[in-house]
Amino acid sequence: MRVAKYSANGNDFVIFHTFIKKERSELAKKVCHRQNGVGADGLIVLIPSLKQDEYDFEWQFYNSDGSVANMCGNGSRACAHYAFVNELAPQEMKFLTGAGVIGAYVDGSMVTSELTPPKIVNKEIIENSKLWWLLDTGVPHLVHFTDNINEFDIKEARELRHKYNANVNIAFVEDKNLRVRTYERGVEDETLACGTGMAACFYRAYTEKKVANDIEVYPTSGETLYLGMNERTITFRGEVKKVFVTEFGN
Repeated sequence: MRVAKYSANGNDFVIFHTFIKKERSELAKKVCHRQNGVGADGLIVLIPSLKQDEYDFEWQFYNSDGSVANMCGNGSRACAHYAFVNELAPQEMKFLTGAGVIGAYVDGSMVTSELTPPKIVNKEIIENSKLWWLLDTGVPHLVHFTDNINEFDIKEARELRHKYNANVNIAFVEDKNLRVRTYERGVEDETLACGTGMAACFYRAYTEKKVANDIEVYPTSGETLYLGMNERTITFRGEVKKVFVTEFGN
């Protein structure tokens, strides 16, 4: 099986395309394993669209533990680049995820995704004397604004992740931009970046008028992402890297 390894702002993925749609949880665990596999935060499988007049392809997304995720912001940009360079989709494309149809545009190594419309689920959650918002940007995210982005309680994040079945983020406003750290379910640890997490933090900050509608966001990886509001949706732009292509024994 021929696969590509991609990195999108510190989130890494194994990607391949096939004509066969089937359950691949066990394959995801194998191929994403850091020692015995290729190593990645997630597996993305591109399959042909059943409605070619509406979107160019469909995807299956699996976290490294084999669980299914409806959406992944960085993954959406990585798979769009993969689809374009492998001539599976044009430069401007649409594809179907578990969260809905995602639009994307590939400009060299820079890829822009138009995410699904964000939703505020609950903005009155108090945990450990902290105010959290629960938002849905394709997958659920808890968001808390902090005065010290360097202090991220992983034990607390893990407990909240299981209590609310959501990813957990802390964010800090810096010079009208955002710094974000994320604990991701499915990976079960802090990751270097999370696209839907950055989108959730941005949407809360924008809703509370902490930031403008077009800002830079810096995840733990230190790379720069560009997020903005486009009427009902969030645009998410950043660099994508194809790390290598290899063969993996299925």
